[in-house]
Amino acid sequence: MGNGPRRWLFADQLGDHFLDDGDQPVLLVEARSVLERRRFHRQKAHLVLSALRHRAAELGDRVIFIRTGTYGEALDAVGEPLTVCHPTSHAAAAFVSGRAKVTVLPARGFTTTREDFAAWAEGRGDRRLLMEDFYRDARRRLGVLMDGDEPAGGRWNFDADNREPPPRGGLGVPGPWRPVEDEIDEQVRRDLDRWERDGVVAFVGRDGPRAFPATRAEAADALACFVARRLPCFGPYQDAMSSADPVMAHSLLSPALNLGLLDPLDCVREAEAAYREGRVPLRSAEGYIRQLIGWRDYVWHLYWHLGPGYRRENRLSARTPLPEWFAELDADAVEARCLSWALGQVRDHGFAHHIVRLMVLGNYALQRAFEPGQLTDWFHRCFVDGYDWVMTPNVVGMSQHADGGVLATKPYASGGAYINRMSDFCHACRYRPDRRTGADACPFTTGYWSFIARNEERLAANPRMARSVRGMRRLNDIDEVRAIEADRGDAPP
Repeated sequence: MGNGPRRWLFADQLGDHFLDDGDQPVLLVEARSVLERRRFHRQKAHLVLSALRHRAAELGDRVIFIRTGTYGEALDAVGEPLTVCHPTSHAAAAFVSGRAKVTVLPARGFTTTREDFAAWAEGRGDRRLLMEDFYRDARRRLGVLMDGDEPAGGRWNFDADNREPPPRGGLGVPGPWRPVEDEIDEQVRRDLDRWERDGVVAFVGRDGPRAFPATRAEAADALACFVARRLPCFGPYQDAMSSADPVMAHSLLSPALNLGLLDPLDCVREAEAAYREGRVPLRSAEGYIRQLIGWRDYVWHLYWHLGPGYRRENRLSARTPLPEWFAELDADAVEARCLSWALGQVRDHGFAHHIVRLMVLGNYALQRAFEPGQLTDWFHRCFVDGYDWVMTPNVVGMSQHADGGVLATKPYASGGAYINRMSDFCHACRYRPDRRTGADACPFTTGYWSFIARNEERLAANPRMARSVRGMRRLNDIDEVRAIEADRGDAPP
């Protein structure tokens, strides 16, 4: 058995990079109180428990695996000194910091340390903490996609080239890697069924076969499959949506990354090697790497930099409670094809890629002034890769602009024209994306102009939104548009 204190691993710290050596003793805790407190998606609960139990089986006699009610009960039962890598939520960090015999180590599982981020942020002075600048700093510091002192290909960012709509007939890429369930999955499903029957826990969403890795070996296979088969097409179509191809060329690796099964820098190096060897075009490799050392790390550090009060930001005064049909993933109640499809993806899989989240689900919520804290909790519970550190900046800042522009320079609001351009949803929908009034008016188009009108004063001062405000002021039917939205209330569109 390894030297030093036993390492306590949370259920999102399951990779070997959270240990100091191959013999280190480990504590794993399955605390059912986590599922009792909140209604998580059924498939998320299954994935987390499956990953935790698979890790316990892999560790064998190196692990103390306690299945109990609360983390506190487990720690009291162990009694010995423990070390733990810094947890991923404010609540968990507060819990471990108050435990005697628990030593908290620096965070792992990210490519930029807290010290590196603090130095970068301090060096900004009064300038905004822009993700693009953080990303370029990380590229230089880590030596990723660099040719000497210059970015590979002479450009830092190929985002402007990566906004192509879905091609007719689909991308033609192989499907994503999928696991084969085993006896551990069978036991997890039996336990969840029993707890639900007994009324101990309740879930949202539908059960289904496990679709994401639950072990390091599975995650490595999924990564290799993505780089070889799907990454070449990722770049151009990363912002596209297709009813016939829900995952397009996306990696589907975020659940494995957020469980700690993959080290993000390993993913970065695999993608860069594929580019250097001529197997992947630069714009695809760069687009994927930007999501990891750029956006993922940036969101992680902002979560801690901005503090626990950030989740209560509500600069647009959005107060609408989540409608029941939205909260309960009732896709069948919705006629708007894009929104029905998006809710159906979440209901059936606990997953949708980032543009669906931002420009369909988040866009609709922004237009209707859904309360940001409730929406953050919904994304956290309903997505298999959802954690507090992930969803708080992404929803409060990026999606709902509730921080007034700390994270994003403009609200990510759009009418039906954007969805029509970047997807195949609109042609078979009963609503028309170019109509803002009438029986066939697109809810996203009416919602967009109502959003602009409702926030006219705030948005007029934003240089990136001033043109939209001027356009709204020229509409001779804006009162009718706003009346349509008011009449809809919380009914599904």
